[in-house]
Amino acid sequence: MSIEIKAPTFPESVADGTISTWHKAPGEAVSADELIVDIETDKVVLEVVAPADGVIKEVKAEEGATVLSDEIIGIFEAGAAGTAVTADAPAAAAAEAAGDADKVGPAARKLIEENGLDASQIAGTGKNGGITKEDVVAFMAKGAAAPAAAPAAAPAAQAKAPAAPVNVPAGERVEKRVPMTRLRATIAKRLVEAQQNAAMLTTYNEVNMKPVMELRKQYKDLFEKTHNGTRLGFMSFFVKAATEALKRFPAVNASIDGNDMVYHGYQDIGVAVSTDRGLMVPVLRDTDSMGLADIEGTIADFGKRGREGKLGMDDMMGGTFTITNGGVFGSLMSTPILNPPQTAILGMHKIQERPMAVNGQVEILPMMYLALSYDHRMIDGKEAVQFLVTIKDLLEDPARMLLDV
Repeated sequence: MSIEIKAPTFPESVADGTISTWHKAPGEAVSADELIVDIETDKVVLEVVAPADGVIKEVKAEEGATVLSDEIIGIFEAGAAGTAVTADAPAAAAAEAAGDADKVGPAARKLIEENGLDASQIAGTGKNGGITKEDVVAFMAKGAAAPAAAPAAAPAAQAKAPAAPVNVPAGERVEKRVPMTRLRATIAKRLVEAQQNAAMLTTYNEVNMKPVMELRKQYKDLFEKTHNGTRLGFMSFFVKAATEALKRFPAVNASIDGNDMVYHGYQDIGVAVSTDRGLMVPVLRDTDSMGLADIEGTIADFGKRGREGKLGMDDMMGGTFTITNGGVFGSLMSTPILNPPQTAILGMHKIQERPMAVNGQVEILPMMYLALSYDHRMIDGKEAVQFLVTIKDLLEDPARMLLDV
């Protein structure tokens, strides 16, 4: 029975997608619910799985092709007997000769052939250890280019020969050209537009993290035990402080739509998550009604799914404010860029011990620089400064968040 393979239904904000990787070639055996193709959009990478056991009969949209919502991209033959991937290509021969049981996807095989790589040296992260296109790109990015596969005429000799050490000749200036992914290209475009179209300014302050750190130290074990293994981090305190500050300064929680200013009566805070595919900003919904455990658990889930490429479009739609934490990478101070159409973004940074003057005495305190970038068309400098000071005050006296003072 023939079944049409269709692109997923994209939301209104996503016009089209790009065929990223076909994980199965026509005629290759496929199991039900096995991943067959990745479709990359401006926001996420969507996965299309096999509807049943069978084979892909025909591919109608090759890798790199642009497809619309629900467009037919291939034909699937349910119940048909498939064959294993043929090993006539040099890369496949090399993998077979080396006794490597990992599967090499069509896109990965093409990239391996073009660059003369040895598939047996590439660690696969796909299903059942399969080698994907991303695995090959990552392998190349490490500069660990393996020797080209030997001709298929001498597979036995190649299997016995030890792998040659990977060395770059002294003085050689190596360059690699890798196409920019659609997601990263979209991120670049939006960041440039944000700087060109908004009157963006940044105001800075610093916060003494000692009270939050002491509170976390005192209750983290009990918190984790009470909330089924959910760990108490710093981000939940910042989210709650930002939520309270957004309620006090509605302009920071607003957005600009043409000549209209849209004030939101709710707080949906995006949390920037760094992944191999680029920066993603999943959104915490209605943070005013969320407890610290809810926030920490949701953020942990976002991070896990982000690393696995499982974040969906619904996770990143909307958002009235964004928090980004460069401190996890060691950033001491930075200027975050707006996430349009939002009018402000908060940047967290590394906690650094510094000598501070407290009541005429010098104390060593764990300090963090905070940065608030904002659109001056919507927010006056006074509001921006007061907003940031409010977050500082709430974090330096966490009880104020509970007492709403």
